[in-house]
Amino acid sequence: MVAQEGTKSKPGEQKDPATCEHLSRMLARICDKWTLLVVRTLGRGPRRFNALRKDIGEISQKMLAQTLRDLEENGFVTRTVTPVKPPQVEYALTELGENFLSPVRGLAEWVAAHSDAITAARGAFAQSRTIK
Repeated sequence: MVAQEGTKSKPGEQKDPATCEHLSRMLARICDKWTLLVVRTLGRGPRRFNALRKDIGEISQKMLAQTLRDLEENGFVTRTVTPVKPPQVEYALTELGENFLSPVRGLAEWVAAHSDAITAARGAFAQSRTIK
């Protein structure tokens, strides 16, 4: 594969467009707002649906159900149904989900450590836009 004119490849850089596209799709799938919050919350232990919704906060029932379904489909979460009346459903992280918890926590720590700098940059950017 030839690099685009004027583009220099770095050592270890992905050059295969199909690989880059796959990585991009996977990152979009696992790094959205609700996925990160659900994984972080389940990192504290298994939860039933309503307890999970309460712990997360402003997530709709539909969005939580969709997020849990996506996480289950991708192997991050297990869904266990206890056959009682009414049925009880509990969600927990799988081994893959537990493994994903480490970078999620790292990202949260990075955001917390840099939130003042990000807020200042946003303020400076907004100020520069109003001056023009």
